[in-house]
Amino acid sequence: MDPVAGHIPGAKNLPTSGNLDAHGHFLPAEALRERFAAVTSDGPHVGFYCGSGITASHALFAFALTGGEGALFPGSWSQWSNHPDMPVATGPTP
Repeated sequence: MDPVAGHIPGAKNLPTSGNLDAHGHFLPAEALRERFAAVTSDGPHVGFYCGSGITASHALFAFALTGGEGALFPGSWSQWSNHPDMPVATGPTP
């Protein structure tokens, strides 16, 4: 579907399913805060993206429940990867 596999350099993966409890409800704000703290230590500005923008919206909402402020990149990986001049990272390292 996308012309190249990978991720935006510097991105950290935090699957949205981890924002929910066994009943499909968002975790308490403190639990979400701890979850996001593990990947947002680089500063207060947090951007969210995914493959097409849908799950990134979910993650951004969960982040807002913690009192955090972030921004959505609605084009997500599909838009980024369609521009050959944009850098691409692969593997587990951000």
